[in-house]
Amino acid sequence: MASKVFETPEAAVADIPSGALLAVGGFGLCGIPDELIAAIAAGNATDFEVFSNNCGVDGHGLGILLGEKRIRRVTASYVGENKEFARQYLSGELEVELTPQGTLAEKLRAGGAGIPAFFTPAGVGTPISEGGLPWRYAADGSVQIASPAKEIREFRGKRYVLEESISADYSLVHALRGDTEGNLVFNKAAMNFNPLAAMAGAVCIVQVEELVEPGEIDPGQVHLPGVFVDRIVHTGIQDKLIEKRTVSAGKGA
Repeated sequence: MASKVFETPEAAVADIPSGALLAVGGFGLCGIPDELIAAIAAGNATDFEVFSNNCGVDGHGLGILLGEKRIRRVTASYVGENKEFARQYLSGELEVELTPQGTLAEKLRAGGAGIPAFFTPAGVGTPISEGGLPWRYAADGSVQIASPAKEIREFRGKRYVLEESISADYSLVHALRGDTEGNLVFNKAAMNFNPLAAMAGAVCIVQVEELVEPGEIDPGQVHLPGVFVDRIVHTGIQDKLIEKRTVSAGKGA
């Protein structure tokens, strides 16, 4: 069986084509697959559709691809902290589907589990279920594409909305530790979306801070089994950026 280990991020993402659907892990600036994203940015592929909790910040993570106008559509639950994202969305250059955070997580998990759709109470009675959310604006500021209404059903006296799962062509993931078979361990809040994004991609590509041999990770400590992982690259310790730096005033200030 061919090795899952790739020598460089560039080699691991080399076959990702223009127009690919990408499920991308991370939460804010925590646990984002920054080196895989940078490797994609170093190539020529473009016109991506991205599924991710957020779209990075200006000049970092997915914000790099966004700044180069190589993302055509984003499905996310949070899009703050990125001025270029707001500019592209409001000017009609970018299509955006906002979805509740828990719903997005379950859409990714369900896609990886082979479940095509599910019912959830989140969003019932709001534009999430009733439609009308602006997915894309026209250049004049009018709504060019609005979200459609979704199916509502009642179960045991409560109303639920039907949500379709997410299946991507590739998933980009960051893990704290992995072995050469792809078994992964995530660090704290980096577990929020990385395992789910990994499951949703037909081809899962992982960057790890520490790469070890099979058997060096206690099976009871594995957060995601290697069956979900297709490619793994050792990128070393990730530079931990701080999204918002807050300091207290010193004495006498």
